[in-house]
Amino acid sequence: MHMPSPTRHSRRGFTLAEMMVVIVIIGLLGTLVVPNVIKRFAQATRTTAKADISAMMSALDEYAINNGGKYPDSLEVLVTPDENGHTYLKAKAGQLPRDPWKNEYIYEPPQTGQPMPRILSYAKDGQPGGEGENRDIASDDEN
Repeated sequence: MHMPSPTRHSRRGFTLAEMMVVIVIIGLLGTLVVPNVIKRFAQATRTTAKADISAMMSALDEYAINNGGKYPDSLEVLVTPDENGHTYLKAKAGQLPRDPWKNEYIYEPPQTGQPMPRILSYAKDGQPGGEGENRDIASDDEN
């Protein structure tokens, strides 16, 4: 039977140097990955707002088709069931969706000089105008 030599030490755990190397690597990965994740998250929230606006615009068009080309004065009509229980927009608990920043979407019905309705979100800052993440998102945006 072979007994381990008393001069040999069995290794248990990590040395301080090894732990420091791991922490530095994690830190470097964090500085490279986190900004990209945040950027993608911002893009995803803007895409969600655009999808909501598109769905509401489609519902408004359907409403106008069923009502002689007239658009409603408010978006509430889209989630209010008619006599047959039909709604133009599927919504949770019969309420209009909110933008990804928890603000209400702004609705501008057709008016002189603006023949089509317009829906917009004031984006992250909740204020008109803005740049970058704070730039408004509107149904009539080109991109």
